[in-house]
Amino acid sequence: MSTSADPARRTETPAAPGPSRRRVLGAATGAGLALAAGLPGVTEAADLPLLGTYDVVVIGSGAAGMTAALTAAKQGLSCVVVEKAATFGGSAARSGAGIWIPNNPVILAAGVPDTPAKAATYLAAVVGSGVSADRQQAFLGNGPAMISFVMANSPLRFRWMEGYSDYYPELPGGLPNGRSMEPDQLDGNILGAELAHLNPPYMAVPSGMVVFSADYKWLTLSLVSVKGAAVATECLARGTKAALLGQKPLTMGQSLAAGLRAGLLAAQVPVWLNTPLSDLYVESGAVTGAVVTQNGVSGLVRARRGVIVGSGGFEHNAAMRAQYQQQPIGTAWTVGAKENTGDGIRAGQRAGAALDLMDDAWWGPAIPLPDEPYFCLAERTLPGGLLVNAAGARFVNEAAPYSDVVHTMYERDAAAPDIPAWLIVDQNYRNRYLFKDVAPTFTFPDAWYTSGAACKAWTLDALATAIGVPAAALRTTVSRFNGLAQNGKDTDFHRGDSVYDHYYTDPAILPNSCLAPLWLAPYYAFKIVPGDLGTKGGMRTDARARVLRSDGTVIPGLYAAGNASAAVMGHSYAGAGSTIGPAMTFGYIAALDIAAGATG
Repeated sequence: MSTSADPARRTETPAAPGPSRRRVLGAATGAGLALAAGLPGVTEAADLPLLGTYDVVVIGSGAAGMTAALTAAKQGLSCVVVEKAATFGGSAARSGAGIWIPNNPVILAAGVPDTPAKAATYLAAVVGSGVSADRQQAFLGNGPAMISFVMANSPLRFRWMEGYSDYYPELPGGLPNGRSMEPDQLDGNILGAELAHLNPPYMAVPSGMVVFSADYKWLTLSLVSVKGAAVATECLARGTKAALLGQKPLTMGQSLAAGLRAGLLAAQVPVWLNTPLSDLYVESGAVTGAVVTQNGVSGLVRARRGVIVGSGGFEHNAAMRAQYQQQPIGTAWTVGAKENTGDGIRAGQRAGAALDLMDDAWWGPAIPLPDEPYFCLAERTLPGGLLVNAAGARFVNEAAPYSDVVHTMYERDAAAPDIPAWLIVDQNYRNRYLFKDVAPTFTFPDAWYTSGAACKAWTLDALATAIGVPAAALRTTVSRFNGLAQNGKDTDFHRGDSVYDHYYTDPAILPNSCLAPLWLAPYYAFKIVPGDLGTKGGMRTDARARVLRSDGTVIPGLYAAGNASAAVMGHSYAGAGSTIGPAMTFGYIAALDIAAGATG
């Protein structure tokens, strides 16, 4: 393995270049394509400091980027990761870190009755004809090996999220008990001082507890469920044990990002923080490096074999969202990492990349709280709540997969405004269930009310006036909903017909755990807007994660994975972890393809 930069260097910023400067000539191919598209030209010729030369340059330190870098290193290639943020982990570190990989060794060992045929049938049914069969098969065929590789080359271990159904379990090949898994508990001490550079979680785990994603559905019910109380006790016991052992326990996205980073440390792969991508570097039609910025100065990192872009989506780029996505949209409703402004996507486009799925995102209903948006999972599904639009009418199955709820909001908004919508609940609901991190019966922060994210009133008429919907319509809607709830059958929107609908619900409520009437004042309304976990459109890639031009030809040396690429899920969402599972898999595929080219 050869390199002209020290791969063992672990500083957050590369050393300042020496006084010599190298003139590097870029070919006009990529620039010509970009200029034809009306975009700024790819760097054609520059007198830049050379920051290093590696076999592989990876852009971004999220799940896609770090998996790609770890794979490249273990294939004997020298590698560097350049990261825009002052922290590593990206959106993956902020997430619950569900991972959807059919037929992986963890779920098979747990007894999940999965087969390659079931998985292929299900994925094809979910994504339809919009995603090529070879890309679907590349994901399904390489995912299990990727998980085995990660476990063999990092401290990461995983747990099956038993009972977290595939999002469409009724489709052929769907599994009602689920295929999703999540990272097991990890001791942050393994990172030493590098732990301080881990991107913080979207929501902190309650102090003194160790909580897995699969625990949250039960913590929500801890006051009204024996199992919920038992899970809360177990979470506290894990936290107590970790404290007694002097551990720094990490779960969910924190565990995933820390575990991958630990693998990179062991493999002596440097991660340069505070190093945003400025542009891709093109020579003779091939991408041969990256122009990055440090301390306000541009420099070149050369790539002998290839550049893998795993820089995330464009959820925090207002201009790109306005250009590609349906209104109303903006950057205030996303929970993606704030550094995700589409830098890698735009650089790829300048190099000639075709883009796909730019109108879509990993949507989910969100409450625009004053500090940050809250991605609403259990709260809209629990019995005793319903969603209404500006007309005071229901318009969707509230318990449907979260991306479907927002797709419906956008599809219907022009004719019957559903943005914002309102989640209506009563005091009985509030007496029973955790809401975000506010315990049952506890009052919500005043800022929720003053910001307009929440309203409270002692009658439905007064609540309707507060949120600007017709009072008579809201009364009628709640009355009809109550009747459906008492009968246990939602004939209007089929809430509870799918096994998935029952995941975040209350099993004590019969005959339908999704449905309960609203009857106890006061009543509450929470503003619901189209939130997202990140955008899902980006560079078009093939089954080998190679970036393609609009004519289908490959841009040599350029690969993409994660939200910088167009999602293998198309416009749909197979199950919990359909973002991270494919991101890691295509990062793995990209590195293997580069290694095969280097040795073949």
